[in-house]
Amino acid sequence: MIRMNRCGFNVIHPKGITIDRPNGSGDYLFLFFRSRMHVEAGGDRYLTDKNTCIIYRKGSRQYYREIEQPMVHDWFHFDGEEVEELCRKLNVPFDTPMKVHEPVYLSRKVSEIQEAFVQNGLYRDEIIDATVRCLLMKIADDRNRIEPNRQVGKYYDLLVQLRNEIYTDPSAPWTIGDLAARVNMSRSWFQKLYRELFGISVMNDIIHNRLEYAMYRLKNTSDSIRDIAAQCGYENDVHFMRQFKKYIGLTPSEFRSGSGRTGKIGRPRKTERPANAGRPAKPGDRNETETSYL
Repeated sequence: MIRMNRCGFNVIHPKGITIDRPNGSGDYLFLFFRSRMHVEAGGDRYLTDKNTCIIYRKGSRQYYREIEQPMVHDWFHFDGEEVEELCRKLNVPFDTPMKVHEPVYLSRKVSEIQEAFVQNGLYRDEIIDATVRCLLMKIADDRNRIEPNRQVGKYYDLLVQLRNEIYTDPSAPWTIGDLAARVNMSRSWFQKLYRELFGISVMNDIIHNRLEYAMYRLKNTSDSIRDIAAQCGYENDVHFMRQFKKYIGLTPSEFRSGSGRTGKIGRPRKTERPANAGRPAKPGDRNETETSYL
C-alpha cells in the first residue's frame, strides 16, 4: 500500500522558497509546480514552465527554487514497497520534470489526498492509496497517449477545454464547422485530431453527452419529454425520441418508467449510409453518418 507522510495543497510562498536536500527527504516526493521553477534532478538542471510535475525518488537529491513570485505548488511525501514497481509498470519516470496537460485534475487529486489525510477516517489509508494510484495513472496516460504524438500534444489543452465546454452545455447548437473555427482548424483536421485524442468522433461525443444528460433529466425531474429535448439541444422532440431509441434501445417514456432493460448508451442499432455511398467522393460531400444525428 502507498502510505502518505505529509501533504500540501495550493501552497503559496509569496517571496519564493529554495529547497535543497542533498540526500532527499527519506521518502518519495511528488511536486506539482503551478509557477515557473528552477529544478535540479538526476544531475541535470531544468527551467520549467508552470504546470510541471516531478517525482523525486527516495534518496535522490531534491533541489528546486522559484523563478517567479509568488511560488505556487502542490506536493506530498509518500512511501511504500510498491512505488518503484508501480511507476515502472506505468512508465512514469523519477527525477524527471513532466508537463501536466490537465492541471485541474492533478490539483484536485492532491486536494482529495490532503482532505483524506487530515480527516483520518476509517478508510483513510485505502482512499489515499487509490487516489495516488489514480494520479500516477493519469500522468502515465497523458505521457503515453499525448506526448509521442506532437500534433495531438500541440492542441491537447485547447481541445480538452473545448470538450469541457461541450460537456457543460449540452443544449448548445454545436456544429463541426463552428467548433473547428473556435480552434482555428479545418473541419477535416479538427475531426481527425479529436478522434485521435478522445477515441470518439466529435459528433458522437456530442450525442452521447446529450443523451447522458437526457437520461439524468428523465430520472430526476418531472419535465416533459419536449422540454428535456430542448434542454439537450434538440429543436425537434420527435428527432430526440428517435435518436434516444437508436442509442439507448428504449423510448424516453420507457426509460423514465423503468420498463424494459436499463438504458445504456451504445452504438446505433442501424448504421446510416453516407450520402455519397456508391460513388467517388466530391468536394463538399458530407458524411451523413457523422452529421445527420444532431
